[in-house]
Amino acid sequence: MLSSALRRLGGLALLALLAACHADPPPATDQPAARRTLTDDLGRKLNVVSTPRRIMALAPSMTEMLYAVADTATIVGRTQVCDFPAAALRKPVVNSYPLDLEGLVKLHPDIVFTTDGITSLDDAARLQQLGIPVYYQKYDQVADVLRGLTDLGRILGRTEQARRVTDSLGTALKAVQQLPKSGKGPAVLAITWQDPIYVYGQNTLFTDKISLAGGRNAVVEKFAQPYPALTREYILQLNPDVLIGGSFGKLDSTFFRKYPELRQIKAYKARRVYGITGDLMERPGPRVVESVRELHRLIGAPPAP
Repeated sequence: MLSSALRRLGGLALLALLAACHADPPPATDQPAARRTLTDDLGRKLNVVSTPRRIMALAPSMTEMLYAVADTATIVGRTQVCDFPAAALRKPVVNSYPLDLEGLVKLHPDIVFTTDGITSLDDAARLQQLGIPVYYQKYDQVADVLRGLTDLGRILGRTEQARRVTDSLGTALKAVQQLPKSGKGPAVLAITWQDPIYVYGQNTLFTDKISLAGGRNAVVEKFAQPYPALTREYILQLNPDVLIGGSFGKLDSTFFRKYPELRQIKAYKARRVYGITGDLMERPGPRVVESVRELHRLIGAPPAP
């Protein structure tokens, strides 16, 4: 009889233990995550969890910025064109164009970062309807990239890491600005496409980068499009001192063969036609100072007589 009672007590204890294991968690963990309102660079209001734990970017420059500032364990994916740093290649891929909404939603990001001109506002609206806020950054000057890194640190709770990155970049940028420069600085035309001839317009980050490197954007007029298509007649009027878009040999056999009249510009006559690292030129990320340094290396010294 005593043995039977002990068995009943043991059974009750086991049931109690199992009940405890399956009991509801403390009330504090049942509460929804704290949220806050952010305003992105386009002036859009976003409701975001206070401490995002799952993040990703839809622009390769923003992926680079996340790797510079964020806890990389919180980065849950990348796009098909995000290839730097090498660690990003180990993340799941979500196609950014056209945007793979289903694939992105499966990663359950708390917030998605992108840049103006990369992700359409319609796609951002669809994501936000699915509960995924999209935060845009916009850069008109190199200083805006550093400010963007600071903003990421604030949003992700990584202010100290962001400060270290921006301090380092700021120091490196000052060092580039102190390098010798050639007089007024050459007028530089940077092409992005050959047929039609698309170029970096006045209202692009290139204008500030080339100024910091010691030159000036040959395109002074502000067009409606940041990357306008220019006619050959317009380029002849600009008559740039330097042309960026490919090595002299490469463009001589392609671009200038297609548009032989452009061999009259000063850049061609002085053979000041240069290729440049595409990723540095195109991505306004933490390597922006490297881009300025490369531009200075190409244009900083005066042309040969």
